[in-house]
Amino acid sequence: MYIQQLYTGCLSEAAYYIESGGEVAIIDPLRDIDVYLELANERNAKIKYIFETHFHADFVSGHLDLSKATDAPIIYGPATETKLPVHIASDGETFKIGDLTIEVLHTPGHTLESTCYLLKDEKGQDHCVFTGDTLFAGDVGRPDLAQKASEITVNDLAGMMYESLQNKIMPLQDDVIVYPAHGPGSSCGKNIGPHTHSTIGEEKQYNYALRAADKDEFIKAVTDGIPPPPQYFPINAKINKEGYDSIDEVLINGMKAIPVAQFKELAKDESKIILDTRRALNFTHGFVPGSISIGLEGRFAEWAGSLLPFDAPILLVTDPGKEKETIIRLARVGFDKVQGFLEGGYETWKNSGEQIDLIVDIEPDELMMDIPFDPKLLIVDVRRPAEYAEGHLRDAVNIPLNDMIDPGSMANIKDDQNVYVHCTGGYRSVIAASLLKRQGFDNIRNVQGGWNKIKEQEKVEVVKEKSVLN
Repeated sequence: MYIQQLYTGCLSEAAYYIESGGEVAIIDPLRDIDVYLELANERNAKIKYIFETHFHADFVSGHLDLSKATDAPIIYGPATETKLPVHIASDGETFKIGDLTIEVLHTPGHTLESTCYLLKDEKGQDHCVFTGDTLFAGDVGRPDLAQKASEITVNDLAGMMYESLQNKIMPLQDDVIVYPAHGPGSSCGKNIGPHTHSTIGEEKQYNYALRAADKDEFIKAVTDGIPPPPQYFPINAKINKEGYDSIDEVLINGMKAIPVAQFKELAKDESKIILDTRRALNFTHGFVPGSISIGLEGRFAEWAGSLLPFDAPILLVTDPGKEKETIIRLARVGFDKVQGFLEGGYETWKNSGEQIDLIVDIEPDELMMDIPFDPKLLIVDVRRPAEYAEGHLRDAVNIPLNDMIDPGSMANIKDDQNVYVHCTGGYRSVIAASLLKRQGFDNIRNVQGGWNKIKEQEKVEVVKEKSVLN
């Protein structure tokens, strides 16, 4: 028996490779499937099944391309509704991988078709369970993502999840390993813990949701304070349910080097998005006017999905050699309209004498010195409301980065104000500053180091929103 977790940090996503006797099962593959094909080839094994725990909302699965490449059937659990060529398994149905057995456990709650897969070893003993978005280390899946008729409420789904956990997961032995689909940082749970795997015993002991005394307490625990899902979640779920273009086609269309003159002409079309994926600290020093910064070094795909329109053509500005990585990571969350990249990158644009734009970086001590003397100073804190509530500068305006998809969120910012933008560490603030620039605001300053550095300044006054924290 061989099991490998294939974890993708920027999406907090875990796919799984299970092998026995030269036969392989893949669970919840990402859209770029080469890693699974290469691993099976290296180990002289054949992919026999592709298991999906549900219709994923936070990424586009590789199930279709992987099935086409291997002839392996795609397995979904009960209550699955799709016109795609998949095998809809019944609850309790089993599949053989070499000497191993995979049993289907239908666990509705996160979505109606959500299903866990229980792996039994060569002796028929329960070894591990692949829980998808039903159970995480320290959390459970959010119950507000079902793509179904409106009569099914969040509380209905939370109640289903309670029954699923009580009847299918909690009875498993304490030493059974829990392999979830996501780890810390994912928006598929309310507050997923720091680990990417666990055991049933550890979850019984430490998972807040599993300690609920009854169904009502469970429903309240998992629904209270749950933040809105990212705007791209229903789009990705629909793509996974209805199908998509091959990633090979997406790469062929996107991997086109566009010379400066042609790029400049294409960029005149305001319906196009110029996406700059260089590091945030490089972007502020100079960029193609109108560009949106989302650096590859952060949670790139997640922020792209949350902020960019899916129907708009995309022109890329990347570090040379990062073009393919950028296109693949965009494709993971459903962006298929990349039209090409700036040949030679930003330096070629600058060296050609074309107009550039920039964002002024300042240190936190400069901000603190400017606050008392600049009547037109406006501090924009782009952290999440919960982060802002934990501590912020007095008079700072909270415009969460997620909300900046709507230009109306900037309606109260005046053209003559000197806007100082910060987040926690500096990544999100540069994205926000680029969006403000794109909307025509010029007096933008990015506070380097963000709140982490601001709160260390002398005589800083930290304000907490007690009504929110309580």
